Amino acid sequence: MERPTPSTPLVPLHYVHLGSRGPEDVVADPHGRVLTGTADGRVLRLHHLGDPGSARVETLAQTGGRPLGLELLPDGDLLVCDAERGLLCVGVDDGSVRVLADRAGGERLGFCSNAVALPDGTVYFTVSSRRHPLDRWIGDIVEHTGTGCLLRLPAEGGEPEVLLDGLQFANGLALSADGSFLVVAETGACRLTRYHVTGARAGHAEPFATLPGMPDNLWRAGPDGPIWVALASPRLPALDLLHRASPAVRRAAARVAVRAPYRPAGTIGVLALDDHGRVLHHLRRRRSGYRMVTSVCTTGEHLILGSEREPGVAVCARPQPR
Repeated sequence: MERPTPSTPLVPLHYVHLGSRGPEDVVADPHGRVLTGTADGRVLRLHHLGDPGSARVETLAQTGGRPLGLELLPDGDLLVCDAERGLLCVGVDDGSVRVLADRAGGERLGFCSNAVALPDGTVYFTVSSRRHPLDRWIGDIVEHTGTGCLLRLPAEGGEPEVLLDGLQFANGLALSADGSFLVVAETGACRLTRYHVTGARAGHAEPFATLPGMPDNLWRAGPDGPIWVALASPRLPALDLLHRASPAVRRAAARVAVRAPYRPAGTIGVLALDDHGRVLHHLRRRRSGYRMVTSVCTTGEHLILGSEREPGVAVCARPQPR
């Protein structure tokens, strides 16, 4: 984004509590239901979110870890990026949990963050940090380690291959409408990166969009819809300045940050972008009671917001197409 895009209000209509905190990612299924994972290890399916009186929370599975990014598969099962257990496949009908990958490059897969599946069964997924675990995520953002990566798991399985390294807190993923490239969120750099999957530039990466905040999960309903971006925090000038300091200064600041209580910013926002990185919608709210929006999806006439910290999801009005 070369010029700031005017924002419109992001106003929650109501909230649906889940009985546990941290619906870090939200994805909508073809029936308008929303799936999410919470800090107690549950994978949930949420029904009738548009009507707070009839909303219902259904437990599908228990991963035994901390589910983060989710991706629905064509057969109805669910890919789950678990920060403790790696890349999982969850059977939404029987609650089964199967580990697809828990190691890469001889290292244990920690802080697995988000995934997308291609029609041929190939799975691309991100690891946010190989230095800091989930409960110390703020340390990675402050230290600016650049240890995030994008990986590929072939359809036939095996050990994942690291495709991109040195990413600044790699996070959400989305596939382009024609399937030729992936969009990767780099939370610590306030940007989106394009990784070419096919064509003459296959295997190469380049900038896709610079954002007014820190992107977290990405979501796309299908090739005809935009890429929705959750902004977990507005851009922080003090953090931008710190990132230009020496590694020793950043490490010292990170040691302080992981011990201090984290207070999320009161400004929340989401963006919708097309495949050229152009902003279609920028929704924003200041002094929000619902904070640290880490995911967004659409179902019917509503936007559903998820948060790594909040005890439920927020239901907002979906903006009109432009």
